[in-house]
Amino acid sequence: MTAELGQAEKSPVAVLTQGGSNSLKGADGDGDAAAVVAVADERIKKRQSLSAIFTIIAAGAALISDGYQNNLMTMSNVLFKKEYPAQYTSVVSTRVSNSLLVGAILGQLCIGLTCDYLGRKTAIVLTTLLIVLGGILATAAHGVTPLGMFWMLTVARGIVGFGVGGEYPAASTSSSEAANERVLEKRGTVFILVTNLPLSLGGPLAVSIFLIVLSAAGEDHLSTVWRVCFGIGILLPLSVFYFRVKMVTSKLYRKSAIRRRVPYGLALRYYWKTLIGTCGAWFLYDFVTFPNGVFSGTIISSVVDTHGDTLRSTAEWQLLLGAIALPGVFLGAVLCDKVGRKNIMMLGFSGYLIFGLIIGCAYDKITKIIPLFVVFYGLMQSSGNFGPGDMLGLLSSESYATSVRGTFYGLSAALGKTGAAVGTQAFTPIQNNLGKRWTFIIAAICGVVGVLVTYFFVPNVTGEDLAVQDEKFKAYLIEHGWEGEMGVNDDKDVAAVEEDEEVAASSLNVGEKGVRV
Repeated sequence: MTAELGQAEKSPVAVLTQGGSNSLKGADGDGDAAAVVAVADERIKKRQSLSAIFTIIAAGAALISDGYQNNLMTMSNVLFKKEYPAQYTSVVSTRVSNSLLVGAILGQLCIGLTCDYLGRKTAIVLTTLLIVLGGILATAAHGVTPLGMFWMLTVARGIVGFGVGGEYPAASTSSSEAANERVLEKRGTVFILVTNLPLSLGGPLAVSIFLIVLSAAGEDHLSTVWRVCFGIGILLPLSVFYFRVKMVTSKLYRKSAIRRRVPYGLALRYYWKTLIGTCGAWFLYDFVTFPNGVFSGTIISSVVDTHGDTLRSTAEWQLLLGAIALPGVFLGAVLCDKVGRKNIMMLGFSGYLIFGLIIGCAYDKITKIIPLFVVFYGLMQSSGNFGPGDMLGLLSSESYATSVRGTFYGLSAALGKTGAAVGTQAFTPIQNNLGKRWTFIIAAICGVVGVLVTYFFVPNVTGEDLAVQDEKFKAYLIEHGWEGEMGVNDDKDVAAVEEDEEVAASSLNVGEKGVRV
């Protein structure tokens, strides 16, 4: 078994120096052979480095698309209620909103497994295609009756959700591994800026586009408004599709992937405590943040309506709310290495406690002053972005070995989206039966539980090389008798390596046969 592991971990250049040495000795000598290896190695490193940069950038561009899709229903719920007051009941609204969540849960689980079994690139390309397909169906949604149209929209949003959910493990694991190779010392900051920041920007972007389209089409053409907004969501993932097709599999994955006989039992025994931490904290975070995001337009609309304002006014206040929530993302990115991931996450959950209690206890008075209400509401969301919003993805990508990173990241995120679905489903009954203030008081309670879960179960991860985690996990597997192969070469990556070697050999005139892997 040790021999199998050693062979699987050899890089193409290592194989070149060992297996190709005989053919090179017959050329111009060992000096030229070493030069060929050096040139080929340098070209491979440059290709890998360039791919890492584009992988990181493409992840950010794609996740802003996911943030856009997550927040698309915020103003759409308000619009549909205005356009179809009789048909768009709270039941229909919850069903349409939850369809994205159900799809996301399935996507996170399935694509998380795909990440580890078939590779990051395969998973990423698949998620992009699903988001585009679902977006096309949502834009073209029709029915004999409005209810039929909403059922088609529900199915379409479910497909989008599958793709959006899959983006979490696919884009996050690939960007984390790419950042580990390219900017190890600032991996945490870079990861947050290309994951949670784009996701958070998706909210203001969705509202901004809504306002622009509403201004162009007018409130007499609401059907045009929402269809154009849904259609724009198709363009965002397409803009980075080419770069995703061309990406190169990370060195970490090629070295540590397990595609056969994956020891899930041993992995669960090794990571059970960490899984409770990431899954539990993500459940609580999404239970609070998702319904408060999806229905924030409805909440603000109910406050604005008492002042006789319009749909446009609701959107403008919603845009301010999204803007106030953004500074927390930047603050978390800057402080993640200085303060520590675990400490920041506990501080963020504490923000839910503080601002949730302020809004909940003073709800009747604070809602009479719209700017004050929006500011405190925004600060509560900003604390969520600062803490669990920034740290959960980062911790989930750093706490698990490469061979199970996609699976366990997807599982953690899926539990989060389960919390989002439960929160969305419970949001309206809580408002109707307990009163609107209780949505914020319950958020405060979740903040307390979140602090406890983080303290007892989330590991205090530092910014060490992800390869260290891989080595520890491999040693654990070997110690417990696992026998299997670790490491894989992507066929297209090998072809690219061979091309680099042939070019290097040709440039140094080391023989007609060149260099072969």
